[in-house]
Amino acid sequence: MMENREKWMRVRIRLIGFCFILAFGFIVARAFQLQVVGQDLWAEKAVRQHQKTIALTPQRGTIFDRNGESMAVSVEVDSVYIEPNKVSATSRTAKALAEVLSMKRSVVKAKLQAKKSFIWLKRQVTPRESELIRALDIEGVRFIKEHRRYYPNSEIGAQVIGFTGLDPKGLEGLELEYDNLMLGRGGYLVMGRDALGRGLLNSSDDQIQAGEKGRDLYMTLDKNLQYIAEKELARAVSESNAKSGTAVVLDPRTGEVLAMSSQPDYNPNAFFKHRPGDWRNRALCDSFEPGSTIKVFLMAAALNEGVINRRQKINCENGSIEVSGKIVHDHRPYSLLTPSEIIKFSSNIGAYKIGRALDRNRYYNYLRDFGFGQKTEIGLPGEVSGLIHQPTRWFDVDLAAISFGQGLTVTPLQLATATAAIANGGYLMAPYVVEKIVDSYGQVTMKQQPRIRRKVISSEVADQVRDMMVRVTEKGGTGMLGAVPGYRVAGKTGTAQKVDPVTGGYSVDKSVSSFVGFVPADDPRLVILVLIDEPQGKAYGGLVAAPVFSRIANQSLRYLKVMPTEKATVPVLNTIADLIEAPIQPPIYDIRVSGVEMPQMPDFFGMSYRQVMQVMQKSGLNIKLKGTGRVIAQSPDPGRPISYGNEIWVKLAPAS
Repeated sequence: MMENREKWMRVRIRLIGFCFILAFGFIVARAFQLQVVGQDLWAEKAVRQHQKTIALTPQRGTIFDRNGESMAVSVEVDSVYIEPNKVSATSRTAKALAEVLSMKRSVVKAKLQAKKSFIWLKRQVTPRESELIRALDIEGVRFIKEHRRYYPNSEIGAQVIGFTGLDPKGLEGLELEYDNLMLGRGGYLVMGRDALGRGLLNSSDDQIQAGEKGRDLYMTLDKNLQYIAEKELARAVSESNAKSGTAVVLDPRTGEVLAMSSQPDYNPNAFFKHRPGDWRNRALCDSFEPGSTIKVFLMAAALNEGVINRRQKINCENGSIEVSGKIVHDHRPYSLLTPSEIIKFSSNIGAYKIGRALDRNRYYNYLRDFGFGQKTEIGLPGEVSGLIHQPTRWFDVDLAAISFGQGLTVTPLQLATATAAIANGGYLMAPYVVEKIVDSYGQVTMKQQPRIRRKVISSEVADQVRDMMVRVTEKGGTGMLGAVPGYRVAGKTGTAQKVDPVTGGYSVDKSVSSFVGFVPADDPRLVILVLIDEPQGKAYGGLVAAPVFSRIANQSLRYLKVMPTEKATVPVLNTIADLIEAPIQPPIYDIRVSGVEMPQMPDFFGMSYRQVMQVMQKSGLNIKLKGTGRVIAQSPDPGRPISYGNEIWVKLAPAS
């Protein structure tokens, strides 16, 4: 019995010893895991427990023009924060801070009374505000350096460059398109924490960890050319009392955008003081009917296909011809005109006959080859593609209208790029506005090279069309006021009525005036497009837009030191009628009866109120609903086109 008791005692001792060994082994393994394997993790957690980080504004990269001139920079400014537990939250203190910072006293007082150890009072204050606050010498009010976006040239290039918010994330233009590359990595304000996790400002642990600057952008824009374009465009919009305007300057050899201006403009340093419409880059965000400028590309297509030749005569029917029950007019009664004279005098009837000879399918394909109806992919936000309907939907009246620039829409950038293809011998170049991107170490991470998208026409045809465009700016042409003394200028005028959004037809008093051309004609350095939207008075392109082209070209050529090649003479204008390239009366082409698709009325009969609402949401139609239940009547009838300005309604009644 004693032996059994001793035996059991030894078993218990061994069991307890084994448990101790097992527990000790677990403790050793856990300690190894915490102190060796997970050392970095727990060290980081320990740091986070006694440190607090506050993100600071990152330093964005700089935007330069092609010559290295700064167009957008990030400058160091003071941001003001407070330690509410150290500030005397009196009405007097709140009033003094509110007056200096242009803030509401109630907002300032609420921040002073906050139960926090750190709170922003106002970020990115002006130097004057910083100076005045420092002069107040208030305990607990402190400063830290952050970066604020600044545009040293104010309005110059604003719609291309864009602007940033307080973050500072890009909100428009290049600032938005290249935001990820330019934003950089923000720094941090690191402060100590107490046992309750509250920040301890001005402790020994306080430090500012610097971030990394974003990448720099070098644009193709030239600040001086941009200034010239903006100055002359603003003058023209003001003098003609126009709604808006656009100017584009390209290098036809490379596709580089040298200037791109829109009016009205805005100051990106105070963008919030301007209407959002002023931020728009109208050169690529807006589309318009090109009017007679499209005749250049019609002529190029017809010559390239061999359906006409330079010497043949085309009967222009003494200024009037019937097309599918509609009358096409010329501004003067012409009989027989050569293709060159059709361009010079801008004959609509001659353009229609060339379009009919070319055939709608070939004409459509050439328009697409010239880049119309598709985005240029320039690398700026908001670009639209314009509109060209499929040729299967063109009736004879559509072909006539599109031959002289109605019934299709293009962007100013598309029109300038297509004209550059005439200027450079037939090559459609891809336009671009960013030349290169450089990182914070000075290394070039991206460099844009000129890129040919396609060969559109032969160089021989391009030369022939160029010579025709030169005659436009010579005596008797519609673009005489686009001439530049000392240089041969190739150009084309355009005037197009605008669509009235209420009636759905063409307005009788609202139009778009344009002029596009290149200079010097024999060795083109610049393609320039000028567009004036809704000028008042005589709104012809040769009268309103051509002089702007001339002034921009003249100053730009002198700036680029391009030597004159001709005797400096200016064509004599005998009468304003010489500059008219379109009929004064409304055009024959009405979008309500053309190939342009109008929305059709769905069949709502028998639908419930909810089902009608679902169809409205999908189709975008604004329909007036009368009654409840299910649809028993509607206007227009199912399948009928919906005209602008007409009331659309459905009548519902409970089921009987």
